[in-house]
Amino acid sequence: MATLLLSAVGTALGGPLGGAIGALAGRAIDGAVLGGGRGEGPRLKELAPTTSTYGQVLPRHFGRMRVAGAIIWATDLVEHRESQGGGKGRPSVTSYTYTASFAVALGSRPIAAIGRIWADGNLLRGEGGDLKVGGAMRLHHGWGDQAPDPLIAAAEGLARCPAWRGSAYVVFEDLELGDFFNRIPALTFEVIADPGAFTLQDVVDPQLAEAAVALPGIAGLTCEGPVADVLRQLDPVLPIACDAGGERLVIARERLQDAPIVLPEAAVAVEDDAFGGLSGRTRRREALPQAAPEILRYYDLDRDYQPGVQRATGRMASGQPWTVELPMAMAATDARALAETVARRAGWRRETLSWRCAALDPAVAPGALVTVPGLGGRWRVAEWEWRASGVELTLERAVPTGADAVPAAPVDPGRINPPPDLPPPPTTLAAFELPWDGTGNGDAPTIYAAASAETANWRGAALYVDRGDGALEPLGPSGRTRGLIGEAETALAPAHPLLFDRGAGVVIRLVDPAMDLIDASGRQLALGANRALLGDEIIQFGRAEPLGAGRWRLRLLLRGCGGTEAALANHVAGERFVLLDGRPVALDPARVGSVPGVQIAAVGFGDDAPVLAPIALRGVGLRPPAPVHPRVAAAPDGALELGWTRRARGGWAWRDGVDVPLQEQVERYIVTLGDPAAPAAVWEPSEPRLALSAATLAALPTGALRVRQQGSHALSEPLFLTTLA
Repeated sequence: MATLLLSAVGTALGGPLGGAIGALAGRAIDGAVLGGGRGEGPRLKELAPTTSTYGQVLPRHFGRMRVAGAIIWATDLVEHRESQGGGKGRPSVTSYTYTASFAVALGSRPIAAIGRIWADGNLLRGEGGDLKVGGAMRLHHGWGDQAPDPLIAAAEGLARCPAWRGSAYVVFEDLELGDFFNRIPALTFEVIADPGAFTLQDVVDPQLAEAAVALPGIAGLTCEGPVADVLRQLDPVLPIACDAGGERLVIARERLQDAPIVLPEAAVAVEDDAFGGLSGRTRRREALPQAAPEILRYYDLDRDYQPGVQRATGRMASGQPWTVELPMAMAATDARALAETVARRAGWRRETLSWRCAALDPAVAPGALVTVPGLGGRWRVAEWEWRASGVELTLERAVPTGADAVPAAPVDPGRINPPPDLPPPPTTLAAFELPWDGTGNGDAPTIYAAASAETANWRGAALYVDRGDGALEPLGPSGRTRGLIGEAETALAPAHPLLFDRGAGVVIRLVDPAMDLIDASGRQLALGANRALLGDEIIQFGRAEPLGAGRWRLRLLLRGCGGTEAALANHVAGERFVLLDGRPVALDPARVGSVPGVQIAAVGFGDDAPVLAPIALRGVGLRPPAPVHPRVAAAPDGALELGWTRRARGGWAWRDGVDVPLQEQVERYIVTLGDPAAPAAVWEPSEPRLALSAATLAALPTGALRVRQQGSHALSEPLFLTTLA
């Protein structure tokens, strides 16, 4: 505020020069009142997506980190075309999907494994190693003897295909891009470079045994520059002593001896430029900082490596807080402990002491704890230099025992909404043929497949036809909308097809307990609501009573719909239930064929083998419904007059009270006496009646008379007329 105010006043009084002078004075006032924000360490980066830039540095990863990587090879998008439908009287639907193959370099150091992969913020690969979309993934760990990737070698030629030895990379082959707007998504990878704990030796140089320093609490880090940058990052939270005075470079944590080394009295120097003069020592204390380090920023393991913040306990200082940036992955509890430790150490290291010794002690090396005559407390050797006047030591005040102890306090890492990571469920499949509905061409069957799964993360399946020869011919995708499929826990009792079944109903268990069924009114039932296939019978239900755990009791039933009354008494527990709404997928009957025993197969992400389902109600679409309303009348001369009422395929709505159109080439019936498979007598009338004279009846044996309608493609189910005694 003072910067803006004094800048405006200075400009008004002295022009641009006065404005500049006023701004400088205002910034000084703002800094004194508000305090300047202080940051320690490199800035944390937000999670960056995968890029592809020439000259991009490939970092080295240690432990577990979430990284973006760089695309080093890619193909053009590949278009896949699939046509579905197109049978007689049905339009053909062509769908297009796109895939891409590409390679992503992850780091310039070998890694052990890859964990999760995020694409546009959603999971592309789960914790269990399953890809959420179609395609294949191969990991090249980055060892010095790794072979070229076979896909890249096939595309570019072995002579032009590098193996990228020493660099870890991932190759995606034919990755489906439908979920990513048909483009390569922005990817981030959970890299597991070291399955166990790693040390500073792994970071600095694996051959440097003197740097085997444990890094407690740090689960992962990424090194994009020189090793000195890593040491500077660690220094605020894990002070490290480096000793280059001996024959070897020694890098170690702060030493904690059993007892500090007692230094001799300070030596006097005679040089004019020597510190301390006749005392041989100089003590300095930096000014107390306006604010102690309060905040530690890091990558939180519990929040999918998103930047996290932990604040040390205590009274907050005025102005902007002092923030320590630690671009490393760790848990919230470890980050809180480091934040507390840094805050408590900040005030002690500001006091330094220069001390001159007359003799060289090899034990007094950088990092050693010492005490000096005449001054209390312990000091740590930061530097030493051998000069003509003696050994000059630079000492820092050591933190007293217990001064940096972490208090017991609850730790909250914060919450995120992670993308669901559910294993792909197996596919549940049902295939069936439905009676012709009167639209389009009635000379082709209407075959459907209903696919579903027990959880909502099911991503659809590819449908095939299996004709029994071991070959699977593709029929197209099932779509991602799950059908309402289940099975009967009880056997539905027989009932009359012309009346509402108000009995006990049937108990259904759906494949997913989260699926719902709803009630339907009488008008809605008349319009075709709540149609379902139960076994080989099509029913409609007016009441759906939830029983819990995905179980429903269906009551107020309409039975034998669509001419399926022959299955009224054939129900058993465990038979398939499918709701006949808009979710089942229509299949091309020409591709399915008419071979006996043909089955429909489905292959989804969670299926180890194709899921097979026979086609229920096979032939019902081309078979005329059985005649109804049998009539038998005896004539005075002993003749027998037989009659019945025909029904027609597709004529389910009886709108005008007269016969519906025939839908067959000719009207013809077959009346049999006795066993229909081996009848004693056969008549083929061309109208729904048959007259048997007394002489004919006298010559016939006893048995049941049945009638079937002869359709253009099949015979109807038989209708019982009467029994000849």
